[in-house]
Amino acid sequence: MTADEHGGPDDVLASGPLGMRLLSFDRAPENSVFATAPVGYALVALWHGERLLLVLERGRNCWELPGGGIEPGETSREAAVRELWEEAGQRLAPERLRFAGHARTLLPNKKELRGALYSAEIDEPAPWRENEEIAALHWWDLNGQPPGGQLQTVDAYLARLARP
Repeated sequence: MTADEHGGPDDVLASGPLGMRLLSFDRAPENSVFATAPVGYALVALWHGERLLLVLERGRNCWELPGGGIEPGETSREAAVRELWEEAGQRLAPERLRFAGHARTLLPNKKELRGALYSAEIDEPAPWRENEEIAALHWWDLNGQPPGGQLQTVDAYLARLARP
C-alpha cells in the first residue's frame, strides 16, 4: 500500500462535484470489519480494453462507477455483481471480480461511509437498456469529460487504483 492511499485525518485523496470526499483507500482483506463505519456499498470498475464503464445516474446527472448499497444478507461481492447487472446490464460471475480495497468516503451532511471496490475486465460488453435509475452508459477512455453529465471524480480516482 502506498502512503497516498491511506489519507490522514485531515487529508482528502479526491473530491467530487457533488461534495463527495474520498478520505482514504485501504487494501485490507475483502471481509474486513471497520470500527468507524461498516462496509455499506460496493463499486465495480469494469474495463473493456483501455475503456472504463461509467453509468449516468439519473437523479444526480453524474457519471459514476456501477454500484450501490449492500442489501441485508448480501456480501459486498454479491452486491457488486447485482448492481453491475441492474445498472449496466453486464452479468459477471462473482469470481471474475478482483477485490481492490475499501474506500472511506464522506458526503455533505452524512455519516462516513465505507465501500468495497472491485474490478474486472470483459472482452465484449453486453447490450444495455436505459432504466429508471440509469440514463446512459459510456465506455470512457479516462480523458476529458464524458458527454452530458458531470464526472464523479472520486469514482475516476478509485477506478485508477483498481486497474488490473
